[in-house]
Amino acid sequence: MLPTQCLCTNLRRAARGVSRHYDGALDGFGINVAQYSLLSNLKRLDQPSISSLAEAMGLDRSTLGRNVRVLEGAGLLKMTEGADQRNRLVCLTKAGEDCLEAALPAWEAAQQRLMDRLGETKRTQLLQLLDELAGPD
Repeated sequence: MLPTQCLCTNLRRAARGVSRHYDGALDGFGINVAQYSLLSNLKRLDQPSISSLAEAMGLDRSTLGRNVRVLEGAGLLKMTEGADQRNRLVCLTKAGEDCLEAALPAWEAAQQRLMDRLGETKRTQLLQLLDELAGPD
């Protein structure tokens, strides 16, 4: 790797490394880190609209829509009509819940390995810095 002082390059490089770490942990479950995150957020939000799910995840609707279609095709989530016909809700299926439950120990182990690697102080600092960078300009 070429060393650089560019924050963007270094953050993207780190993000790819972290994604590879979690993807490796999820290898046997048929989902990747982005899909696991979507399913986890979906479970926490309990049938959100596409718009509210996209907002909660910090994604644009089109990016989220592509991921939703893949997971819908795999039977892990489904779309239902909301109270307003223009509003569609995203629902976790039983297969989606089962997938999350099965993958959770692998996810937690991957999380623990990264936390151990950083240590508590660096982990706390990293989370604070990332929150700061993710906020509005």
